[in-house]
Amino acid sequence: MQVTVESTGTLERRMRVELPAERINNEVDSRLKAWGRKAKIKGFRPGKVPPKVVKQRYGKQIREEVLNEVMQKSYSDALVQENLNPAGGPRIEPADAQDASTFAYVATFEVMPEFTLKNLDKIKVEKPEVTIADADMDDMILKLRKQKATWEEVERAAADGDRVIVDFDGTLKGEPFEGGKGSEIPVVLGAGQMLPDFEKGLKGIKAGDEKSFKVKFPKDYHAEDLAGKKVDFAIRTHRVEEEILPPVDDKLAEMFEVAEGGIEQFMQDVRENMEREAKAKVEGDIREQIMTGLLDANPIDIPQALKHQEMHSMQHDAMQRMGIEDHDLAPPLDNFAEMAEKRVRLGLLVSQIIADQKLAVDEDRVRARVEEMCAGYENAEEMVNVYMSNPQIVQQIQPMVLEQQALDWLMENGKTSVKKIAFTEYMNA
Repeated sequence: MQVTVESTGTLERRMRVELPAERINNEVDSRLKAWGRKAKIKGFRPGKVPPKVVKQRYGKQIREEVLNEVMQKSYSDALVQENLNPAGGPRIEPADAQDASTFAYVATFEVMPEFTLKNLDKIKVEKPEVTIADADMDDMILKLRKQKATWEEVERAAADGDRVIVDFDGTLKGEPFEGGKGSEIPVVLGAGQMLPDFEKGLKGIKAGDEKSFKVKFPKDYHAEDLAGKKVDFAIRTHRVEEEILPPVDDKLAEMFEVAEGGIEQFMQDVRENMEREAKAKVEGDIREQIMTGLLDANPIDIPQALKHQEMHSMQHDAMQRMGIEDHDLAPPLDNFAEMAEKRVRLGLLVSQIIADQKLAVDEDRVRARVEEMCAGYENAEEMVNVYMSNPQIVQQIQPMVLEQQALDWLMENGKTSVKKIAFTEYMNA
């Protein structure tokens, strides 16, 4: 077997493989003889079919089988011989200018990139240290109270925080437009649920009032026929309502299904939930910083075969999330190109870190990840045991844990600083 390889791109290779035609012809002849001994052809006794007839009947099929097997075996052998690591399947074509004594083909494929990681110790990570102060607790409790608020009608002018119930008719140049009419619509002033000019026109209004005002629609408004236009609205007010918040007591705890411990247990649960939310966001922020730093420090070329494979995988996931079964209705494949390229590049870089540092899966961390996944179940411990005893589930979790171990290694060996920040400021950033 003779093999020649040429680079036709950064990662693309064109490999020509030449084999003696005699090797293929001998294998074809051997199989034809074997077929002749067992072939059943009308007009001939078993085992007595003339070789010429066997060749006419089965020669083409057997030759194709032999060629496929020879190409698969020789392709694999050639990759080993030339020390090539393909990133995907080859495109195989017959070679030009073959003589009768040689069988040759050309395989075109991409190879996995070879690179050395650089500047890992210069990756900067700013780790948020989130504090939950009394003011943060007060803000959270206020939000929760608002979820259970009631509304009470008042006989006064509407102010910020009040809810007004109105009918409205909108016209553009004297003509009604789609979505411009509403009946008994509740509007909470200051909540930002309506356009600023609309809310401004409702301030100071009382039950029974009727008024008209103009509303300027923003230039980037989703309805093109209204974008940047001034619209006239006629308003009729049914009533003005004041928000009544429940007091901070055991009854508030009961509203949120805290069966035991009353308001003290409720406050403790709220704090623990805030801590979990902050921890999850911190982990996500750190992960993003590390990955961005890793990408910036190590620009590498990636095989387009892997990128296209990832694009198709992302498109399939999107179809499942959107409940789309007809592939003709799928989101355009190009929509996933940028993110797919980033994912492939990160995957290659992280894999190199794992290989360089000889990282192995920490089974304790695998179990910890499963415990996090099962924390919401009533029978959490039982579910953990079920998951851990399922090899398929464990095999899916192990790569995620190993990837996190690589990111942790990067953080430990990079430049890390700490930034203290209040919970409310951090979560609203």
